[in-house]
Amino acid sequence: MTAEIVAEHDVVLCVGDTTFLDYGSIAAKKEGYGPIGKGGNGLILHSALAMEPEKGQSLGLLWQKLWNRELKQKPSKDETPIQKKKRQAAARKEARKRSFEQKESYRWVEALTTVENLVSKHTRVIHAFDREGDITEVFDKVRQLQHTGVLVRAAHNRSLDSETERLWSKLEAQPVRLEQEIELPKTSKRSARKAKLSVRFCPVNLRTPYRFDNRDPLPIYAVYATEVDCPEGETPVEWMLLTTEVVADIQMASTILRWYSYRWRVEEYHKIFKSGCQVERYRLAADGMKTLIGFLSVIAVELLQLTYLHRTLPSALAIEILNPQQIQILKAKSPKLPKVLTVNWAVEAVARLGGYLEHRSKTPIGIQVLWRGWLKLHDLCEGWKLARET
Repeated sequence: MTAEIVAEHDVVLCVGDTTFLDYGSIAAKKEGYGPIGKGGNGLILHSALAMEPEKGQSLGLLWQKLWNRELKQKPSKDETPIQKKKRQAAARKEARKRSFEQKESYRWVEALTTVENLVSKHTRVIHAFDREGDITEVFDKVRQLQHTGVLVRAAHNRSLDSETERLWSKLEAQPVRLEQEIELPKTSKRSARKAKLSVRFCPVNLRTPYRFDNRDPLPIYAVYATEVDCPEGETPVEWMLLTTEVVADIQMASTILRWYSYRWRVEEYHKIFKSGCQVERYRLAADGMKTLIGFLSVIAVELLQLTYLHRTLPSALAIEILNPQQIQILKAKSPKLPKVLTVNWAVEAVARLGGYLEHRSKTPIGIQVLWRGWLKLHDLCEGWKLARET
């Protein structure tokens, strides 16, 4: 379904991110779950979310991967420090022997290849990753694909084709080519704000590590953005962005910054998945949980689409986010109907199904209210369909 929608576009973004689903309180059904750090027990979910590149509106999920880590054997209680050091060294040596395809980091490359085969050859897909996706295998794979590009925030001060030159010093030596304001969403580490960025860019050639058969340098473009006049108490923004897209002018550099700012949409998707759909509250055996996660993943995408259209295009027609049957049901449940059925009306109508109170209209519509209303709308649609068939 999403691949068909994506095929209508010449260029789409595919933003990827990984999240941990913690089921540590499940005592009796731990088989099929695994460690997720800090003593947690659960599953790991990687999502590849398709977005249109102009406004950053979600188009749907292109790919997801769900897995669990294997439980590690606990060391003996009387293990000495020397024995612990030897055990950890042996574990690291064993990990280095594993092929790249067996490692968790393979998911970044797997997303590239899977989506390449899924999407129409007439659509160019630009994958946007955070620093965790800054691995040489990603850039190496892209040069083997036909209609795939990548935009990654750099995590490493890489060596360039010159023996002594490094990525950061190369970009810092470039002149500032433009200044641009971007909207930074609220996170656990910062408040929402507008950030003014100074932007430099140029082509670079990344040196290829010795583990690759093809040692040719990787030609890409780097866009380096640093915040000016950062508010007191906040950490200044510093983005070193690496992309396979040609950045020859300030218009394209500005586009690259805007595209990267849309990467947070996948984090908001995971937030909706956890806080709205409350995926971590269910208590099922792993097989049943994995099936449920597939169902909830689709609903979370629908809620993300609903939320962003309500913010960006509230006056658009409701048919943009609802099918005719859903509109008919909401019309029947609404006390008053406007002359034009808009996205704003649709979202408020869904929220009322979830318990949103009219007299609190100045209060923002919360994601849990939308979640409850969306589920109830699905149930009403199912009842409507059954009634028509009998």
